Amino acid sequence: MKHSYEHYLSQTAKELQPSGIRKFFDLAASMEGVISLGVGEPDFITPWSIREATILSLEQGFTSYTANAGLLELREEITFYLKNRFGVQYDPNNQIIVTIGASQAIDLAFRAILNQGDEVLIVEPAFVSYAPLVAIAGGTPVAVSTSPVNGFKVTAEQIEDAITERTKAILLCSPNNPTGSMLTKNELIEVAEVIKKHDLIVVSDEIYAELSYDEEFCSIAAIDGMYERTILINGFSKGFAMTGWRLGFLASPTEFFEVMLKIHQYTTMCAPNMVQRGAIEALRNTYPEVESMRNSYRRRRNYVVQTLNQIGLDCHTPGGAFYVFPSIRATGLSSEQFAEELLMQEKVAVVPGHVFGESGEGYIRCSYATSMAQLQEALKRMQRFIESKGVFADSKTEKVKTH
Repeated sequence: MKHSYEHYLSQTAKELQPSGIRKFFDLAASMEGVISLGVGEPDFITPWSIREATILSLEQGFTSYTANAGLLELREEITFYLKNRFGVQYDPNNQIIVTIGASQAIDLAFRAILNQGDEVLIVEPAFVSYAPLVAIAGGTPVAVSTSPVNGFKVTAEQIEDAITERTKAILLCSPNNPTGSMLTKNELIEVAEVIKKHDLIVVSDEIYAELSYDEEFCSIAAIDGMYERTILINGFSKGFAMTGWRLGFLASPTEFFEVMLKIHQYTTMCAPNMVQRGAIEALRNTYPEVESMRNSYRRRRNYVVQTLNQIGLDCHTPGGAFYVFPSIRATGLSSEQFAEELLMQEKVAVVPGHVFGESGEGYIRCSYATSMAQLQEALKRMQRFIESKGVFADSKTEKVKTH
């Protein structure tokens, strides 16, 4: 007789849904000749000087634990970075924690601030981990849906309408994953007024801050009156091409820091010593490489947006990150049907929009963090797939050109 484990397991954990992103890429990984426009990972190798500094640290024997909050030297560099790049000032001694990626930082933030039943507003479409992390911490995620009408940007009015007496916090991700939308300084000021009015906390996921293309990135922590109520999340994965290194950080007022550090001490101890030493080099000496990668992404973004619109998939121009979020509604297929059939028929992997929340249905996420040659081939295959459906047979779409 098979033993039942039902009564042993956490109800919250059992009810979590597996990542919708991984489903497609586990399938794609088992097929030959697939071009993946799915996983949010730079196609660049980590800059050599970062790798070299890390190798040197290993040769020098830096293999022990560090302080729980991270190497003070790295926390000082993070402090300089946040001040010089984004105009926000933190104390490296009691306001910065080095984490295992930005994901752990978000988890720490929710665990530190949420009590059972507290509501957290999550701007959707949203990265797949946000709502589950709120639930794991005992909170209740509340979706605030955006649309392409204003480029998938949340408005102050939408936030105001979603607030209840149980609302405690809002999670903002700008530039956004999956839509690439980025709030301007003026838009953040309007949002901040509502947040201050209702005395909310902001968990600000700024992991894509280095990947803004048309205007300068603004951190909400730099807006008047927001520093004291913001937990700023950032890291090295996206802008510095260090996804596999798993290194992030958070910055916050000391009162938040002290609670998050206790949780971090018991759950993680510290981030790896040698990886932290590589990050010191990243912040000190690799900005030219970061800028070069950003310029490459900008060129790819322009090409992909233009081509998607050309082949009949309406696509707004994202302000940051490395994703586009085109509409596939004209095909009559659901997001999941479109992604599955495109993968099987043309061997192009994309993420169906519904995995990012209900407002993502009718869209797909495509990452342009891959080579131009791969993008060109993927888009030709997508055009062939769309034409095979006969949807745009009478339109004036042009054939995708290589550049």
